[in-house]
Amino acid sequence: MEHPTTSTLLTWIIFTPSIGLLLIGLLLLTRPLTQLTQATLDHLSRAIGVFFSAVPLVLGGLLWASFDGRATGMQLVHHTVWMRAFNIEYFVGVDGLSVGLVLLTVLVSFVAALASLPWGIARDDHHHFSRRAVPGYMAMLLLLETGMLGVFCALDFFLFYVFWEVMLLPMYFLIGIWGGPRREYAAIKFFLYTLVGSVLMLLAMIALYFASDPGALGQAAFTLADGSTGKHTFNLLNLAELGRQGAFGAAGPILGVAFPRIVFVALFIAFAIKIPMVPFHTWLPDAHVEAPTPVSVILAGILLKMGIYGILRVNYPILPQATLWAREAIAVFGAVNMVYAAFVCLAQKDLKKLIAYSSVSHMGFCLLGMAALTPQGINGAVLQMINHGIISPALFLIAGVIYDRAHHREIERFGGLARRMPEYTALVGLSFMASLGLPGLNGFISEALTFLGAFPVFTVLTIVSAVSVVITAAYYLWTIQRMFLGPLNEKYASLSDLNWRERLTLYPLGALMLLLGVLPMPVISLMDPTLRALIEPLARSAGL
Repeated sequence: MEHPTTSTLLTWIIFTPSIGLLLIGLLLLTRPLTQLTQATLDHLSRAIGVFFSAVPLVLGGLLWASFDGRATGMQLVHHTVWMRAFNIEYFVGVDGLSVGLVLLTVLVSFVAALASLPWGIARDDHHHFSRRAVPGYMAMLLLLETGMLGVFCALDFFLFYVFWEVMLLPMYFLIGIWGGPRREYAAIKFFLYTLVGSVLMLLAMIALYFASDPGALGQAAFTLADGSTGKHTFNLLNLAELGRQGAFGAAGPILGVAFPRIVFVALFIAFAIKIPMVPFHTWLPDAHVEAPTPVSVILAGILLKMGIYGILRVNYPILPQATLWAREAIAVFGAVNMVYAAFVCLAQKDLKKLIAYSSVSHMGFCLLGMAALTPQGINGAVLQMINHGIISPALFLIAGVIYDRAHHREIERFGGLARRMPEYTALVGLSFMASLGLPGLNGFISEALTFLGAFPVFTVLTIVSAVSVVITAAYYLWTIQRMFLGPLNEKYASLSDLNWRERLTLYPLGALMLLLGVLPMPVISLMDPTLRALIEPLARSAGL
């Protein structure tokens, strides 16, 4: 078997949170025997949740130390047969594309677990948060972390799909049970949008599986790197090799459309819903507004990145010719995302909804950069995923801080908060400046690389997209003016500044904004060789 097992580290990282899930389940099952009080059960569940999200963070440090940033192939592989009859494998590994996202996932998941400690979840009358629900809440967070980590590590398409679906149910329950007044509507909308994408992905996956056997198509067999020929496979690396050899171009059309193009479109829509890309974005503001703060942290910090990751992991290497065919459309969608969502932010009165639409805008940078097929563009796109995954959790934590105290997030009802909450104001300013791309903070370098890589290829679109930078500065500065400057609204004169839990979650993220703004190369050096290897064949074909 090609890519034999070299390490089980990734498996431990992926499934350690599930051990915590099982322990919480065991506590619930044995409660009649142990006679634990509800308060004790809640404390134990929170402790288990924090511990079993901290262990993957520690293991992530080992992953960072073990990863060779100069290599382009898969590392730390764990590979074994899962279902031999269908050639389905348990195959996990990381390369420069995925390693940064795995590290981001363990960090953000740990932050979300800390934010779920007492007073980490809004418990006012609107949210109907029940102390009896704490074990279930922590269990769902841990299951969600396993699903997210599995997506970034899976190298078998069937396994990838399983982990993708594992994420769906816990997020649905986290919003639908622990969310705000319109939680059922937001959860169902999220579920339906994501389910549509999942169905399209399933159909595309099955089509690729059957098309991966050249003999079934009456074509000459292709020889893969592991020596196999004419064999149905879900192996993403083998599917990518078949794609490079042009095997899928020989498949017959579906509904009158060339096989690679219709499969590309199906996969692209599935991933675009998760980004979310306009016009598939409307589920996101509702989900964010109704979700508890720690869930919004994960949703913005990690889940949105899976759409871009899926396109780069699946569409680009497996369907290269269809990628070249669609790249201009991808760039247009990226520009639309940036400009449209930035203007929508100007009209928002709810702080959390403003931050949600800003996430839609910032994910447009990823689409534009990856469509350019230049080293600067692709590095900017992936670095933007990581930087946004640091900034957006901080922004939603900030929204949660003011909501916990004032029980609303209406920007215009505040005023002069800088006098009463100076520490909070400073962190808000830092996070806003990082998000709008102030030089010296991490948001700047990824946006600059994206524009640098896209300008020679999509000059007009890059100029149009740059408008979003100005609008972003406008809505953030306007928000600061209305919330923190001017006379203090006496109604909020008794608000307290940050507490220990809020400092524990916000200060590390703020430190990373500063550190990666000044020293981005440790992250870029991890991913650059892999990303160059990914786009070089496409760039040559496009004449770049």
